[in-house]
Amino acid sequence: MNLRGRLSWSFSSVRLRILTGLAVLLVAGLAGSAVTNTLLLKSYLQTRYTQTLQDSAARMEQVIDTGPQTAVADQLGSLLGPPLGIVAVDADNHILLSTGSAAASPQALAAITASAPVGRVVTDEGAGPNGHNLSAIRVPSPGLTIDRGPAKGVVRPAALVLTIDTSIDDSTTNKLIGRQLAIVAAALVALLGLAVIVLRLGMRPLARMARTADAIAQGSLAERLPTRADGSETDQLAEAVNRAFDAQARAEASVRSLAADTSHELRTPLSTISGWLDLHRQGGLTGPNLDTALFHIEDEVGRMRLLVEDLALLARLDAGRAVVQDDLDLTALAASVVEDAQIIHPERSITLTTRAPAPVTGDAPRLQQVLRNLVGNAVQHTPAHTAVSVEITTTPGRVELRVEDNGPGISPQDLPRVFERFWRAEASRSRAYGGSGLGLAIVEAIVHAHHGDVSVHSEIGHGTTVTVRLPTGSATPGPT
Repeated sequence: MNLRGRLSWSFSSVRLRILTGLAVLLVAGLAGSAVTNTLLLKSYLQTRYTQTLQDSAARMEQVIDTGPQTAVADQLGSLLGPPLGIVAVDADNHILLSTGSAAASPQALAAITASAPVGRVVTDEGAGPNGHNLSAIRVPSPGLTIDRGPAKGVVRPAALVLTIDTSIDDSTTNKLIGRQLAIVAAALVALLGLAVIVLRLGMRPLARMARTADAIAQGSLAERLPTRADGSETDQLAEAVNRAFDAQARAEASVRSLAADTSHELRTPLSTISGWLDLHRQGGLTGPNLDTALFHIEDEVGRMRLLVEDLALLARLDAGRAVVQDDLDLTALAASVVEDAQIIHPERSITLTTRAPAPVTGDAPRLQQVLRNLVGNAVQHTPAHTAVSVEITTTPGRVELRVEDNGPGISPQDLPRVFERFWRAEASRSRAYGGSGLGLAIVEAIVHAHHGDVSVHSEIGHGTTVTVRLPTGSATPGPT
């Protein structure tokens, strides 16, 4: 897919999902803030109404406590103020008079306060005018006389019900809610617009990555994603993708090198075989010469077979195929390989040093191939007088195998390449020994398949040491 350096706003795009998430969070946050403010305001107003009623009741009680009093009904209303009202009731809870906000529903107010403890504020929703809510408190009034005027006479209430219209500030609350909704909507639009701008700026590095990735996909293999070394998430992503591209480039180069090296290795034996066959077709091979030709052809075929087998082994190991898991004694395997080397090279000093059995778990033929390759390399690529020693030590959880020689050593610039396939140092490029440059590569692959590791240490003029470390086996080794 060609991104053309642009990031879409499709439903599955990162930008749209981030923007959607921000919108949800903003709506939740702003709406939560508005609801909280409204609830706090209502709670404050309710507390204020309750306090007003309790303060009025306390003043009324102080007046009544001073002794018999006579009050005019109109004076009571003006004393308490417009938001307040009074219901006067007798001992049987019958209504004697009602003023102010209590005039709309005195029976209901008398009823709800009759069962409430003295001094407690109660609320009757919808009892006020136009369905407003009323809060009330009952105050006993012994000795109080209320003059209702010449026409109505006086009454002596047993209690007074003080009321207040708690919906008086509803318009203010409704206005606050409306304004908060408008503010929430405006803030949401402004913040989402700002988020779009921030996302566009923040996604610019990803857009540049898209353009670069597109260029790499079109063949510009040297291109890499831009980085700023600032430790940001996009920078870390770019560095990770660059490492992936580098690894892919190395893998492709390795494949090309492998193909070139394989064809190079096969070209020589094929040329030799082709030359002898051409000579035979021309009638130049008769008698002993024919036997010589067949010997050379057989030798080159064997070399190609060995190369193909090595490549097939590396391919199986690269594919991650599990190796055989048998309980083995690495000491016994090493003794067998050292003994064979001593027979083949009697002029060499090839020794094995070990103190006890070295139990490991793995594939005996493959581990024996590791030993043969290491000892063979030490013998083949060092002068005739060079001594080779094999040492095995066992530590808790690990078996360590060291193959050491006191030969000329490997130069520091060549040392990092010793495990590369088909690589050979200049001094040993001769094919006199039939080497293909796969020996140490096979060693590394087999050791890794056994969950171990291998390393090389070398100094010019002091020799080379190859160290193989393998996990210790979990059981007593069987016969090898």
